[in-house]
Amino acid sequence: MNTSLFESAVPLRSDAARRPAAVAGAVCLISFAVFWAAQRLARVSMIDLTVYRAEGATVLAGGDLYAMRVTAANLPTTYPPFAALLFTPLSLPDPGLLRVLATVGNLALLVALAHLSLRLVGHDNRTTVLWVAAAAVWCEPVWTTLRYGQINLAVAVAVLWDLTRREGHRWAGVGIGLATAVKLTPGLFVVFLLLAGLARGRRTGTYRGDPWLRQASVAVAAFLAATAGSALLLPRDSRTFWTRALFESTRVGTMEDTANQSLGGVLARLLHTGAPGGWWAAAAALVAAVGLYTAVHAALRGERARAVLTCAVTALLISPISWSHHWVWCVPLIVFLAGEAVRDGRVRTVRAWAAGAVFFSYALWAVPHGRPGRPELDQGLGQFLLSASYPAVGLAFLLAGFRVTVLVRGQARAKE
Repeated sequence: MNTSLFESAVPLRSDAARRPAAVAGAVCLISFAVFWAAQRLARVSMIDLTVYRAEGATVLAGGDLYAMRVTAANLPTTYPPFAALLFTPLSLPDPGLLRVLATVGNLALLVALAHLSLRLVGHDNRTTVLWVAAAAVWCEPVWTTLRYGQINLAVAVAVLWDLTRREGHRWAGVGIGLATAVKLTPGLFVVFLLLAGLARGRRTGTYRGDPWLRQASVAVAAFLAATAGSALLLPRDSRTFWTRALFESTRVGTMEDTANQSLGGVLARLLHTGAPGGWWAAAAALVAAVGLYTAVHAALRGERARAVLTCAVTALLISPISWSHHWVWCVPLIVFLAGEAVRDGRVRTVRAWAAGAVFFSYALWAVPHGRPGRPELDQGLGQFLLSASYPAVGLAFLLAGFRVTVLVRGQARAKE
């Protein structure tokens, strides 16, 4: 009797264990379906996907990649030649099918980002992954990424795939290196790994075999291999990019644009000028120093999630232009803040909700933007605060981590 009861209870418990995952999966699919329908009703342009497709077609036709202009907005190529090589398959499907494939691919990448975000904070649970993805699809950076058909999710997944692997894995560094060859800003992660490895080597007395230094070396090798391969296949375009196009800031867009959620954009709107120049350079240098210092010491303390997110936020802040859709890093950031809130109580709960409110509110689009006459240069205080919301969250996170680092180091010195 007891044996049969026990045997019958096993599948019941198994069914009960599967039920939350099934519910989360159903909710995620419904959320994605509603999202897709909403984007179709909004008639999203996927304008960047059109540019990527044209880049791939230009490469296959042997055209001049950096002389190319497409769409009614007359958009140019902005990424390195390696990205255009990766885009060549995009020229094969017709535009309608390509949009479907890009949407499905980006939704799959969002699930991967949710998975890696939870792995980063040590909570790799399938049910939670699905709940996070179901919610994250509605935050503004993710919405805008899919609206434009952007590659931000792919870049973030490549970097996080690298940084959530076990230390010393033979492929660790490849994701960061290739992401940097596509879009240069992930290169700050290489600097972070290098500095962290050197700092740990100084503490231990040896640099030989350090996993962080090895990962940085692999990333550099992957970047150089991709860039050199591109130069062999596209010598003219490679020469044009690395000697001229890289330095043409107007090719990317205007710095004061509301969509530019970097320090440069904030200063341009604050100072009512499209060229904040020295002010931006000084602010970016200071934030880079504070951010890398904080990230390195967080890594040395074993706080991997804080270290990775501090580096990501620093890169977004110091880049001359970080469009709002580049902030898909808000997904792991909110996951991290939510985890801290669960562990540590009310104050951190407020921080997590405040960050979530910023990225889910779409408030930055409530100010005049993108109209003739450059209205961003004449913002009032309220409009300026709304249009500076993402950098405000990033700076708050950065300064909170810096404060922790200063306190910990002060306590360590007091004990010596």
